[in-house]
Amino acid sequence: QVQLVESGGGSVQPGGSLRLSCVASTTIFSQYALKWYRQAPGHQRELVAGISSGGATNYGDSVKGRFTISRDNAKNTVYLQMNSLRPEDTAVYYCNADWGISYWGKGTQVTVSS
Repeated sequence: QVQLVESGGGSVQPGGSLRLSCVASTTIFSQYALKWYRQAPGHQRELVAGISSGGATNYGDSVKGRFTISRDNAKNTVYLQMNSLRPEDTAVYYCNADWGISYWGKGTQVTVSS
């Protein structure tokens, strides 16, 4: 069983930045594909960004050029740097780790509002 703990959420004004972190309790972190998803009220959960075990990244269309996913295998941590935040980025952000079996964190709230 892998536990994922997200942190770094909060409230920010439009145009601001936040960095989310997700720490995983596993000794084989480097082998996991990692993703960030988000879910806003009344909406389905959507993929925000992903990073493979080899470091290849992909992004949802709505965040391309604004968000950056990265990983630090030595710290068992995946990050999501979010810049130029918009009110429509408001959601609960979830960390996902997958290596055949998929694990989820409990989420961290991000609110973008003036």
